[in-house]
Amino acid sequence: MDKSKVALIRCESYDWDEVDKAVRTGINLLGGISNFVKASDRIVIKPNLLYGTIPDKCVNPHPSVFKAVGNLLIESGVDVYYGDSPGFGKCERHMEKAKLKGVADELGIKLADFDNGQPISHKDALLNRRFVIAKGVLDSDGLISLSKLKTHQLTRLTGSVKNQFGCIPGVLKGEYHVKMPDPYDFSAMLIDLNTLIKPRLYIMDAIIAMEGNGPRSGDQKKLNALLFSGDPIALDSVACKIVDIDPEFVPTSKLGEAAGLGTYHYENIEIVGEAVESFIDKSFNIIRKPPSSSKGGRIMRFIRNQVSPRPVIDKVNCDTCGTCVKMCPVDPKAVDWHTGDKTKSPTYKYGRCIRCYCCQELCPKGAITVRNTISGKVIGKLLF
Repeated sequence: MDKSKVALIRCESYDWDEVDKAVRTGINLLGGISNFVKASDRIVIKPNLLYGTIPDKCVNPHPSVFKAVGNLLIESGVDVYYGDSPGFGKCERHMEKAKLKGVADELGIKLADFDNGQPISHKDALLNRRFVIAKGVLDSDGLISLSKLKTHQLTRLTGSVKNQFGCIPGVLKGEYHVKMPDPYDFSAMLIDLNTLIKPRLYIMDAIIAMEGNGPRSGDQKKLNALLFSGDPIALDSVACKIVDIDPEFVPTSKLGEAAGLGTYHYENIEIVGEAVESFIDKSFNIIRKPPSSSKGGRIMRFIRNQVSPRPVIDKVNCDTCGTCVKMCPVDPKAVDWHTGDKTKSPTYKYGRCIRCYCCQELCPKGAITVRNTISGKVIGKLLF
Protein backbone atom coordinates (compact mmCIF):
# COMPACT_ATOMS: atom_id res chain seq x y z
CA MET A 1 0.00 0.00 0.00
CA ASP A 2 1.33 3.42 -0.97
CA LYS A 3 1.87 5.81 1.89
CA SER A 4 0.01 9.13 2.05
CA LYS A 5 2.43 11.98 1.48
CA VAL A 6 2.40 15.14 3.60
CA ALA A 7 4.78 17.99 2.83
CA LEU A 8 5.92 19.88 5.92
CA ILE A 9 7.73 23.15 5.30
CA ARG A 10 9.30 25.55 7.78
CA CYS A 11 8.14 29.15 7.35
CA GLU A 12 8.92 31.51 10.20
CA SER A 13 6.98 34.61 9.16
CA TYR A 14 4.23 35.89 6.88
CA ASP A 15 6.78 37.83 4.84
CA TRP A 16 5.63 37.52 1.24
CA ASP A 17 8.89 36.19 -0.24
CA GLU A 18 9.30 33.57 2.48
CA VAL A 19 5.70 32.37 2.21
CA ASP A 20 5.77 32.25 -1.59
CA LYS A 21 8.94 30.14 -1.54
CA ALA A 22 7.52 27.81 1.13
CA VAL A 23 4.25 27.25 -0.75
CA ARG A 24 6.06 26.47 -3.99
CA THR A 25 8.47 24.13 -2.22
CA GLY A 26 5.68 22.26 -0.45
CA ILE A 27 3.56 21.74 -3.55
CA ASN A 28 6.58 20.76 -5.64
CA LEU A 29 7.39 18.04 -3.11
CA LEU A 30 3.95 16.58 -3.87
CA GLY A 31 4.67 16.52 -7.61
CA GLY A 32 3.88 20.15 -8.50
CA ILE A 33 0.62 22.01 -8.96
CA SER A 34 -0.04 20.19 -12.25
CA ASN A 35 -0.50 17.05 -10.17
CA PHE A 36 -3.71 18.61 -8.77
CA VAL A 37 -5.10 20.93 -11.45
CA LYS A 38 -4.90 21.42 -15.18
CA ALA A 39 -5.13 24.51 -17.36
CA SER A 40 -8.68 25.80 -17.88
CA ASP A 41 -9.99 24.09 -14.72
CA ARG A 42 -12.37 26.22 -12.69
CA ILE A 43 -10.83 25.97 -9.22
CA VAL A 44 -12.08 27.53 -5.99
CA ILE A 45 -9.68 28.39 -3.18
CA LYS A 46 -11.66 27.77 -0.01
CA PRO A 47 -10.00 29.52 2.96
CA ASN A 48 -11.28 28.79 6.47
CA LEU A 49 -13.16 32.05 7.01
CA LEU A 50 -14.81 31.62 10.38
CA TYR A 51 -15.43 35.35 10.68
CA GLY A 52 -13.94 38.43 9.04
CA THR A 53 -11.20 39.63 11.37
CA ILE A 54 -7.87 41.31 10.72
CA PRO A 55 -4.96 38.94 9.94
CA ASP A 56 -3.17 39.74 13.21
CA LYS A 57 -5.92 37.91 15.10
CA CYS A 58 -4.94 34.61 13.38
CA VAL A 59 -8.57 33.48 13.05
CA ASN A 60 -8.30 32.86 9.29
CA PRO A 61 -5.49 31.78 6.94
CA HIS A 62 -3.13 34.68 6.37
CA PRO A 63 -3.52 36.76 3.18
CA SER A 64 0.08 36.06 2.17
CA VAL A 65 -0.59 32.30 2.12
CA PHE A 66 -3.79 32.88 0.15
CA LYS A 67 -1.87 35.07 -2.30
CA ALA A 68 0.90 32.50 -2.79
CA VAL A 69 -1.62 29.77 -3.57
CA GLY A 70 -3.58 32.06 -5.90
CA ASN A 71 -0.46 33.11 -7.77
CA LEU A 72 0.57 29.52 -8.36
CA LEU A 73 -2.87 28.59 -9.69
CA ILE A 74 -2.96 31.59 -12.01
CA GLU A 75 0.48 30.70 -13.37
CA SER A 76 -0.82 27.22 -14.17
CA GLY A 77 -3.58 28.64 -16.36
CA VAL A 78 -6.42 27.84 -13.96
CA ASP A 79 -9.61 29.90 -13.83
CA VAL A 80 -9.41 30.85 -10.15
CA TYR A 81 -12.27 31.68 -7.77
CA TYR A 82 -12.43 31.96 -4.00
CA GLY A 83 -15.05 31.85 -1.28
CA ASP A 84 -16.37 30.46 1.98
CA SER A 85 -19.48 30.68 4.11
CA PRO A 86 -18.75 32.27 7.51
CA GLY A 87 -20.83 31.64 10.61
CA PHE A 88 -23.27 34.34 9.59
CA GLY A 89 -23.43 37.24 7.14
CA LYS A 90 -22.40 37.55 3.52
CA CYS A 91 -19.15 36.05 2.26
CA GLU A 92 -17.81 39.19 0.54
CA ARG A 93 -18.05 41.41 3.63
CA HIS A 94 -16.12 38.94 5.77
CA MET A 95 -13.50 38.38 3.05
CA GLU A 96 -12.93 42.13 2.96
CA LYS A 97 -12.44 42.35 6.72
CA ALA A 98 -10.01 39.42 6.65
CA LYS A 99 -7.97 41.24 3.94
CA LEU A 100 -8.48 38.34 1.55
CA LYS A 101 -10.70 40.27 -0.84
CA GLY A 102 -7.97 42.87 -1.40
CA VAL A 103 -5.52 40.14 -2.38
CA ALA A 104 -8.10 38.48 -4.64
CA ASP A 105 -8.90 41.78 -6.36
CA GLU A 106 -5.18 42.42 -6.88
CA LEU A 107 -4.75 39.02 -8.54
CA GLY A 108 -8.02 39.11 -10.47
CA ILE A 109 -9.46 36.14 -8.55
CA LYS A 110 -13.25 36.12 -8.69
CA LEU A 111 -15.63 35.61 -5.79
CA ALA A 112 -17.64 32.38 -5.97
CA ASP A 113 -21.21 32.18 -4.70
CA PHE A 114 -21.13 30.79 -1.16
CA ASP A 115 -24.25 32.64 -0.03
CA ASN A 116 -26.69 30.44 -1.94
CA GLY A 117 -26.89 26.68 -2.17
CA GLN A 118 -28.72 23.79 -3.69
CA PRO A 119 -29.46 20.27 -2.44
CA ILE A 120 -27.34 17.34 -3.57
CA SER A 121 -27.46 13.67 -2.63
CA HIS A 122 -24.54 11.51 -1.48
CA LYS A 123 -25.42 7.84 -1.86
CA ASP A 124 -22.08 6.56 -0.50
CA ALA A 125 -22.24 8.56 2.73
CA LEU A 126 -21.44 7.13 6.15
CA LEU A 127 -24.35 8.99 7.71
CA ASN A 128 -25.61 12.06 5.86
CA ARG A 129 -27.00 11.34 2.40
CA ARG A 130 -28.25 14.83 1.59
CA PHE A 131 -26.50 18.19 1.77
CA VAL A 132 -27.17 21.74 0.71
CA ILE A 133 -23.92 22.86 -0.92
CA ALA A 134 -22.86 26.37 -1.96
CA LYS A 135 -23.41 27.04 -5.66
CA GLY A 136 -19.83 28.25 -6.00
CA VAL A 137 -18.61 24.79 -5.01
CA LEU A 138 -21.02 22.95 -7.31
CA ASP A 139 -20.15 25.21 -10.26
CA SER A 140 -16.42 24.50 -9.90
CA ASP A 141 -14.24 21.67 -11.17
CA GLY A 142 -12.49 21.37 -7.83
CA LEU A 143 -11.45 22.97 -4.54
CA ILE A 144 -8.16 23.88 -2.95
CA SER A 145 -8.82 23.71 0.80
CA LEU A 146 -6.86 26.30 2.78
CA SER A 147 -7.25 25.71 6.52
CA LYS A 148 -5.85 27.22 9.70
CA LEU A 149 -4.57 25.11 12.59
CA LYS A 150 -6.76 25.98 15.59
CA THR A 151 -8.25 24.29 18.62
CA HIS A 152 -11.93 23.40 18.59
CA GLN A 153 -14.11 22.46 21.55
CA LEU A 154 -16.25 19.89 19.72
CA THR A 155 -13.72 18.17 17.45
CA ARG A 156 -10.52 19.11 19.38
CA LEU A 157 -8.87 20.42 16.21
CA THR A 158 -10.19 22.39 13.27
CA GLY A 159 -8.09 21.66 10.23
CA SER A 160 -8.23 20.17 6.76
CA VAL A 161 -11.35 18.04 7.19
CA LYS A 162 -13.50 20.51 9.10
CA ASN A 163 -12.72 23.33 6.67
CA GLN A 164 -15.27 21.93 4.20
CA PHE A 165 -18.10 22.67 6.67
CA GLY A 166 -17.98 26.17 5.19
CA CYS A 167 -19.26 24.74 1.89
CA ILE A 168 -22.70 24.69 3.53
CA PRO A 169 -24.23 28.17 3.19
CA GLY A 170 -24.74 30.42 6.20
CA VAL A 171 -27.07 29.53 9.03
CA LEU A 172 -27.87 26.14 7.46
CA LYS A 173 -24.76 24.92 9.27
CA GLY A 174 -26.63 25.24 12.55
CA GLU A 175 -29.19 22.69 11.38
CA TYR A 176 -26.47 20.04 11.13
CA HIS A 177 -25.50 20.69 14.75
CA VAL A 178 -29.11 20.19 15.81
CA LYS A 179 -29.56 17.01 13.76
CA MET A 180 -26.18 15.60 14.86
CA PRO A 181 -25.36 16.86 18.37
CA ASP A 182 -23.16 13.84 19.04
CA PRO A 183 -19.53 14.78 18.17
CA TYR A 184 -18.98 11.45 16.40
CA ASP A 185 -22.11 11.79 14.26
CA PHE A 186 -21.13 15.37 13.50
CA SER A 187 -17.66 14.19 12.50
CA ALA A 188 -19.14 11.46 10.29
CA MET A 189 -21.09 14.22 8.55
CA LEU A 190 -17.83 16.14 8.00
CA ILE A 191 -16.29 13.04 6.44
CA ASP A 192 -19.33 12.65 4.18
CA LEU A 193 -18.94 16.27 3.15
CA ASN A 194 -15.32 15.68 2.17
CA THR A 195 -16.01 12.48 0.24
CA LEU A 196 -18.78 14.32 -1.60
CA ILE A 197 -16.79 17.47 -2.47
CA LYS A 198 -13.38 15.79 -2.89
CA PRO A 199 -11.02 18.82 -2.71
CA ARG A 200 -8.01 18.46 -4.99
CA LEU A 201 -5.41 19.66 -2.47
CA TYR A 202 -5.33 20.51 1.24
CA ILE A 203 -3.06 23.23 2.64
CA MET A 204 -2.78 24.24 6.30
CA ASP A 205 -1.47 27.54 7.64
CA ALA A 206 0.26 26.73 10.92
CA ILE A 207 2.84 29.49 10.81
CA ILE A 208 0.94 31.04 13.69
CA ALA A 209 -1.74 28.71 15.05
CA MET A 210 -4.42 29.23 17.69
CA GLU A 211 -4.47 27.40 21.03
CA GLY A 212 -6.76 27.50 24.04
CA ASN A 213 -10.21 29.03 23.53
CA GLY A 214 -10.31 28.47 19.76
CA PRO A 215 -11.41 28.60 17.03
CA ARG A 216 -11.98 32.38 17.33
CA SER A 217 -11.00 33.62 20.77
CA GLY A 218 -7.89 31.60 21.57
CA ASP A 219 -4.26 32.61 21.93
CA GLN A 220 -1.68 32.79 19.17
CA LYS A 221 1.00 30.11 19.07
CA LYS A 222 3.92 30.32 16.66
CA LEU A 223 4.56 26.91 15.06
CA ASN A 224 6.40 28.05 11.90
CA ALA A 225 4.82 25.40 9.68
CA LEU A 226 2.95 25.05 6.41
CA LEU A 227 1.49 21.64 5.56
CA PHE A 228 0.36 20.23 2.19
CA SER A 229 -1.30 16.96 1.17
CA GLY A 230 -3.86 15.30 -1.03
CA ASP A 231 -4.93 13.33 2.07
CA PRO A 232 -6.76 15.47 4.67
CA ILE A 233 -6.75 12.73 7.32
CA ALA A 234 -2.97 12.36 7.06
CA LEU A 235 -2.45 16.13 7.08
CA ASP A 236 -4.58 16.56 10.22
CA SER A 237 -2.74 13.63 11.80
CA VAL A 238 0.62 15.32 11.25
CA ALA A 239 -0.85 18.52 12.69
CA CYS A 240 -1.90 16.48 15.73
CA LYS A 241 1.67 15.27 16.12
CA ILE A 242 2.93 18.87 16.01
CA VAL A 243 0.57 19.97 18.81
CA ASP A 244 1.12 16.72 20.73
CA ILE A 245 -2.37 15.22 20.68
CA ASP A 246 -3.27 11.64 19.79
CA PRO A 247 -5.00 11.78 16.38
CA GLU A 248 -7.54 9.25 17.68
CA PHE A 249 -8.82 12.01 20.00
CA VAL A 250 -9.91 13.90 16.86
CA PRO A 251 -13.08 12.00 15.86
CA THR A 252 -12.68 12.58 12.12
CA SER A 253 -9.50 10.46 12.13
CA LYS A 254 -10.94 6.96 12.52
CA LEU A 255 -14.12 7.83 10.65
CA GLY A 256 -12.15 9.28 7.74
CA GLU A 257 -9.94 6.22 7.48
CA ALA A 258 -13.00 3.94 7.60
CA ALA A 259 -14.56 5.92 4.74
CA GLY A 260 -11.40 5.63 2.62
CA LEU A 261 -10.68 9.35 2.79
CA GLY A 262 -7.14 8.84 4.07
CA THR A 263 -5.03 7.47 6.90
CA TYR A 264 -4.15 8.80 10.33
CA HIS A 265 -1.58 6.10 11.22
CA TYR A 266 1.92 7.57 11.14
CA GLU A 267 3.43 4.36 9.78
CA ASN A 268 1.29 4.88 6.67
CA ILE A 269 2.29 8.53 6.22
CA GLU A 270 5.40 9.77 4.44
CA ILE A 271 6.44 13.22 5.62
CA VAL A 272 8.56 15.07 3.08
CA GLY A 273 10.38 18.36 3.55
CA GLU A 274 11.23 18.99 7.20
CA ALA A 275 11.36 16.45 10.02
CA VAL A 276 8.21 16.69 12.12
CA GLU A 277 10.17 16.26 15.36
CA SER A 278 11.58 19.78 15.01
CA PHE A 279 8.06 21.26 15.12
CA ILE A 280 6.51 19.38 18.05
CA ASP A 281 5.22 21.70 20.78
CA LYS A 282 4.17 19.79 23.90
CA SER A 283 3.09 23.03 25.57
CA PHE A 284 0.36 23.66 22.99
CA ASN A 285 -2.88 24.31 24.90
CA ILE A 286 -5.38 21.77 23.58
CA ILE A 287 -7.78 19.28 25.20
CA ARG A 288 -5.89 15.99 25.16
CA LYS A 289 -8.77 13.57 25.54
CA PRO A 290 -11.48 12.39 23.18
CA PRO A 291 -14.91 14.06 23.22
CA SER A 292 -17.69 12.17 24.98
CA SER A 293 -20.54 10.76 22.95
CA SER A 294 -23.95 12.30 23.67
CA LYS A 295 -25.83 9.14 22.76
CA GLY A 296 -27.79 6.99 25.18
CA GLY A 297 -31.13 6.92 26.91
CA ARG A 298 -32.83 9.76 28.75
CA ILE A 299 -31.06 9.03 32.04
CA MET A 300 -27.63 8.82 30.40
CA ARG A 301 -28.28 12.05 28.47
CA PHE A 302 -29.25 13.76 31.74
CA ILE A 303 -26.08 12.56 33.43
CA ARG A 304 -23.94 13.66 30.50
CA ASN A 305 -25.59 17.09 30.59
CA GLN A 306 -24.50 17.41 34.22
CA VAL A 307 -20.90 16.36 33.66
CA SER A 308 -20.11 17.57 30.13
CA PRO A 309 -18.14 20.81 29.73
CA ARG A 310 -20.49 23.72 29.16
CA PRO A 311 -20.21 27.22 27.67
CA VAL A 312 -20.05 30.01 30.25
CA ILE A 313 -20.40 33.77 29.66
CA ASP A 314 -17.97 36.17 31.31
CA LYS A 315 -20.27 39.07 32.19
CA VAL A 316 -17.35 41.48 32.43
CA ASN A 317 -16.33 40.96 28.81
CA CYS A 318 -19.84 40.45 27.41
CA ASP A 319 -21.22 43.51 25.57
CA THR A 320 -24.73 41.98 25.21
CA CYS A 321 -24.46 41.98 21.39
CA GLY A 322 -26.60 38.85 21.15
CA THR A 323 -24.40 36.94 18.69
CA CYS A 324 -24.55 33.89 20.96
CA VAL A 325 -28.36 34.03 20.98
CA LYS A 326 -28.50 34.41 17.22
CA MET A 327 -26.15 31.48 16.62
CA CYS A 328 -27.73 29.04 19.09
CA PRO A 329 -29.29 26.46 16.74
CA VAL A 330 -31.81 24.88 19.12
CA ASP A 331 -35.45 25.91 19.51
CA PRO A 332 -36.24 27.10 22.12
CA LYS A 333 -32.86 28.74 22.58
CA ALA A 334 -30.43 27.36 25.13
CA VAL A 335 -28.80 30.79 25.51
CA ASP A 336 -31.09 33.82 25.52
CA TRP A 337 -32.30 36.79 27.52
CA HIS A 338 -34.58 34.47 29.44
CA THR A 339 -35.62 37.26 31.80
CA GLY A 340 -36.34 39.63 28.91
CA ASP A 341 -33.71 42.16 30.05
CA LYS A 342 -31.41 42.75 27.08
CA THR A 343 -29.27 45.23 29.01
CA LYS A 344 -27.72 42.27 30.85
CA SER A 345 -25.74 39.28 29.58
CA PRO A 346 -27.74 36.36 28.18
CA THR A 347 -28.03 33.26 30.34
CA TYR A 348 -28.09 29.52 29.65
CA LYS A 349 -30.68 26.82 30.20
CA TYR A 350 -28.25 23.94 30.05
CA GLY A 351 -30.98 21.33 29.79
CA ARG A 352 -31.54 22.59 26.25
CA CYS A 353 -27.85 22.94 25.37
CA ILE A 354 -26.57 20.35 22.88
CA ARG A 355 -22.90 21.32 23.44
CA CYS A 356 -22.30 22.38 19.84
CA TYR A 357 -20.35 25.40 21.17
CA CYS A 358 -21.51 27.63 18.29
CA CYS A 359 -21.97 30.44 20.84
CA GLN A 360 -18.39 30.13 22.05
CA GLU A 361 -17.05 29.74 18.54
CA LEU A 362 -18.54 32.98 17.23
CA CYS A 363 -18.56 35.31 20.25
CA PRO A 364 -16.89 38.50 18.93
CA LYS A 365 -15.57 39.49 22.37
CA GLY A 366 -14.20 36.11 23.39
CA ALA A 367 -16.52 36.35 26.40
CA ILE A 368 -17.59 32.69 26.25
CA THR A 369 -15.37 29.86 27.40
CA VAL A 370 -16.01 26.14 27.78
CA ARG A 371 -15.58 24.96 31.36
CA ASN A 372 -15.89 21.69 33.23
CA THR A 373 -18.77 21.41 35.67
CA ILE A 374 -18.15 20.52 39.30
CA SER A 375 -19.94 17.23 38.70
CA GLY A 376 -17.78 16.62 35.65
CA LYS A 377 -14.60 17.14 37.63
CA VAL A 378 -15.74 14.73 40.31
CA ILE A 379 -17.36 11.88 38.35
CA GLY A 380 -16.73 12.54 34.67
CA LYS A 381 -13.60 10.42 34.54
CA LEU A 382 -15.33 7.57 36.33
CA LEU A 383 -18.25 7.52 33.91
CA PHE A 384 -16.49 8.23 30.65
